[in-house]
Amino acid sequence: MTETIDPTTESSNRYLRDNFAPVREELTATDLTVTGRLPDHLDGRYLRIGPNPLDDPGDQHHWFLGEGMVHGVRLRDGQAQWYRNRWVRSAAVADALGEPQRGTPGELDFAANTNVLEHHGRTLALVEAGAPPYELTHELETVGPCDFGGTLPSLPGRPGYAAHPHRDPDTGELHALSYNWMRGNRVAYSVLGNDGRIRRSVDIEVHGSPMMHDFALTEQHVVILDLPVTFDIAAATTDVPRLVRPVVRGILNRVIGRNPLPEPVIARIARGGSDDASLPYRWNPDYPARIGIMPRDGDGASVRWFEIAPCFVFHTLNAYDDGDTVVVDVIRHPKMFATVMNGPNEGPAVLTRFTLDLRTGRAHESGIDQRSQEFPRHDERLTGRRHRYGWAVGFEDGVPGDTVLRHDLEAGTTDARRLGPGLEASEFCFVPHPDGTTEDDGVLMGYVHDRAEGRSQLRLLDAATLEDVATVHLPGRVPAGFHGNWAPEGTDLANV
Repeated sequence: MTETIDPTTESSNRYLRDNFAPVREELTATDLTVTGRLPDHLDGRYLRIGPNPLDDPGDQHHWFLGEGMVHGVRLRDGQAQWYRNRWVRSAAVADALGEPQRGTPGELDFAANTNVLEHHGRTLALVEAGAPPYELTHELETVGPCDFGGTLPSLPGRPGYAAHPHRDPDTGELHALSYNWMRGNRVAYSVLGNDGRIRRSVDIEVHGSPMMHDFALTEQHVVILDLPVTFDIAAATTDVPRLVRPVVRGILNRVIGRNPLPEPVIARIARGGSDDASLPYRWNPDYPARIGIMPRDGDGASVRWFEIAPCFVFHTLNAYDDGDTVVVDVIRHPKMFATVMNGPNEGPAVLTRFTLDLRTGRAHESGIDQRSQEFPRHDERLTGRRHRYGWAVGFEDGVPGDTVLRHDLEAGTTDARRLGPGLEASEFCFVPHPDGTTEDDGVLMGYVHDRAEGRSQLRLLDAATLEDVATVHLPGRVPAGFHGNWAPEGTDLANV
C-alpha cells in the first residue's frame, strides 16, 4: 500500500506537505536495528500520536483535525522488539476501512489524535473539546470509546475529556481540565482515580467559550488558562446551507459563551463539515486574558483570577506553590489563529514564567528563553512541585527544527543540541533512571525524521548532556505530530 499524498508534493497547505503529509500504510516491524546501546532497564513502549488524515482533506485543512494515528516502539532487555503504527478506529475510520465499528460511538465521535498514555492498565488515545477517549490494546489496536466505567458524561453539551491530563506523582491520579464549545461558559475540572473512574468533577465559569488545550497543577492548586482564542460562529457554520445560515448563527450568538447549546443545533454542527472544514476557533481581541487559581479541593466559586497581557498558551511546562505565590512556566504565543487559520504560526513561542501573588492579586510575567520552541516537558515525578530542569524542541518558521533545548531554571541557562542537517525533531519526553539521584538523571525519548532517508528514528538522548544514547531505526516515516509518552510495563505510572 502506497501513500496517496506524497511528502514532496507542493501543496498550498504546509500541513499537507513535507513531514506533515500523512502516511497511508500501517506497518508492523520486529527486531529493529539499534545504533548505540539501549539502557537495559527500559521495559515498555514509547507511544506517540498525531493527526493523519485518512483521505485528502482539501487545501483548507487544519492540522489539528486529521484522524489520529498512534506510533509505538516496544523496548525490552536492550532491544527494540517492535514498531507499529495504527489509525484510531473511530466509527468513521472503521467505516472507511471496511471494518466493523468498535463499541458505541457518541454524537461527537472522533479518531482521537492529540495525546496517548497509559492509566490503570489502559492505553488511552485522547483529544479535547468534547469527544471521548479511545482505548487501545497493548499492540495499538482499537478497543473502542472509553467512558471510564460510565463516569464520563458523553451526551451532547457535556464536557467529554481532555487532551492534557496531569498525573499527581503522589497519588497516581489524573487531573484534567475539559472544555467544549457546547457548554457555554463552563469548563470542568476532574480527577480520574486509580480505579479507572472519575471520582470528582467541578464546573468552573469562564468568560466565554475559550480553547483550553492545557492547564497546570500544583500541590495545592489548579491553574486555569482563560485566554483569547474562542469559538468562532462563522467558522463553525460554513457548511450550513446559505438560506438558513443567518438563523443558525443568530441562535449561536445568543448562547455561545453563555449557555449550553440546544441539542438539535449541536447535532447539526457535529454531523456537518465539508472537505474544507477548519477548526472553529479564532483569536478574539475583545476577550480578556487571565489565569485562574482554584484550590484543588475547591469549587468554581473559589477561583481567583489574575489579569495578564493578551497571549495564548498551548502548553505549560510545570507549576508549583512558593509561599504566597504560584509559579507557572509556559510556552507563550503572542497570538493564535489571528491571521494563520490552519495551524499554530503567529510568531515566536517563548518560554515564559508567570508569578501569581495570592496576597496582592497581581500577576508578574518574565521571559526565560526567547528562542522559538514548543512541546515543553519536565521530570513528571515533580509535577506540581518545584522543578529545576525543562526540555523543549526548537521551532523554525513555525515548524519543528533539529534543536533540542535543555533549560536549567535555577542557573538561568539553556543548552541547545542540534541533531544535524536534514533532521526534524518532535516532542521528547523525560524517562528517569530508576536508580538516578538527580532530577536530570535519565534519557529523553522522541521521534526524529530524516528527510534524506524519508524515514524516522526513535532517538534517546542523555537528559543531562543532550548527547546520543541510542537510535532505533524505523521502517517508515512518523509524520509531525503531537504528544508522546513512555508507558513502562507493569505499572500505571506512565508519563503524562
